[in-house]
Amino acid sequence: MNLVTVARSIAVALSAGTLVFIFVSDSWSSDNLFLVPDLILCALLLVAAFLPTAWAVPVLIFGFSMSAGVLGTAVSSYAVEGRFGVGALVGTVVAVAMAVLLIRSRPQT
Repeated sequence: MNLVTVARSIAVALSAGTLVFIFVSDSWSSDNLFLVPDLILCALLLVAAFLPTAWAVPVLIFGFSMSAGVLGTAVSSYAVEGRFGVGALVGTVVAVAMAVLLIRSRPQT
């Protein structure tokens, strides 16, 4: 299994996990500061996962980078509230790792 296939699978899993969290935690409300960024990252990762490889890699890099930012901010938000967002932390680490791996695997020009 190659890296792009793994990245596609992880993108779908990260997107699905975020969507499930939104519904399970009853975060589907206008007062949720993360609702729109979460929905954008979910859509971006899902679209990227199904693009042809030439387009998928740069869009996956962008999607994982955006996910790392949104989820990393969520981790910080939980910390300020005195909570530990393990799901957001795991998502952040996975997103950073995938973005780095995809960037490092690109051919040098």
